[in-house]
Amino acid sequence: MLRRQFLGLSVSALAAGAVASCTSRVGTRNTMASGSTGLREEANAWNASRRFAGTRFGNIAYADRGSGQAALFLHGFPLNSFQWRGALDRLSPYRRCIAPDSLGLGYTQVAAGVNITPATQVQMLAALLDELSIRDVDLVANDSGGAVAQLFLTRHPDRVRTVLLTNCDVENNCPPPAVVPVIELAKKGRFADEWLAPWVADKNLARSDKGLGGMTFTYPERLADETIDMYLGPLVESPQRKALTNAYAIGLAPNPLAGTEALLKQIQVPARIVWGTGDTIFSQNDAAYLDNALPRSHGVRRIEGAKLFFPEEFPDVITEEVRKLWAV
Repeated sequence: MLRRQFLGLSVSALAAGAVASCTSRVGTRNTMASGSTGLREEANAWNASRRFAGTRFGNIAYADRGSGQAALFLHGFPLNSFQWRGALDRLSPYRRCIAPDSLGLGYTQVAAGVNITPATQVQMLAALLDELSIRDVDLVANDSGGAVAQLFLTRHPDRVRTVLLTNCDVENNCPPPAVVPVIELAKKGRFADEWLAPWVADKNLARSDKGLGGMTFTYPERLADETIDMYLGPLVESPQRKALTNAYAIGLAPNPLAGTEALLKQIQVPARIVWGTGDTIFSQNDAAYLDNALPRSHGVRRIEGAKLFFPEEFPDVITEEVRKLWAV
């Protein structure tokens, strides 16, 4: 019944503002343009509008757009809140959109002695929401942010109104095999130097099949130099930042989602799963797992050919799906 009701929602019932039409086949929309003046201006404007909230975990960098009920956007690894810029532009008329940079990533300034793990990210998010006087949120998450979202949901179910999950970890595939070499390099203190620093130095390498773009973006050729610098530049700017980046990766193991399935099955929060079929990191079975684990799931929408970080490339898809979910 929930799925039929969800699929049956008309566009006119969502809001007065028309939602841009999207298809499930990728290739129709993309907001990135490599080397464009517009992208440079967008990055500069994003940097200028960045806010910081003081917590016991450090000064948390975050974007804040819109007003009213809050939606919380959780990014993937090794990205930061810039991943959600397109979605925030489209959704800020309907929610107060909060997009923080995770501990160890982006522009967040981590306090000394903080152990960077998904569980600590959950504690940080709760502290951030308290600092911003936000009681509850609509969760939207991708990649390792999706693992954090599941943990937040199990620990603070009363603080979540809805949850939309895109390609991300699940209990029986966490960390996924493709991430294990990253964790092992990080344990040796070499991940930031051997993977990220070369991508910052050589943007074509970053866009290649051996780089961030080829591995995780549907259209790596559209991954702008400015975007690469926004994501990876702060992570390799100093030995201290490299150490924090390595610490983030190390925190992804052992399985931070162990034991969550039984808890998720008790969660009565409306959910929606949107999954890229071109992802080589997370399995297509993971989408079905989440659909079955969340009792009030409204089903899975599969985006043909889309890779892991498709929410950045196709913000219209995210906009369409979350507005239908929020209407429920």
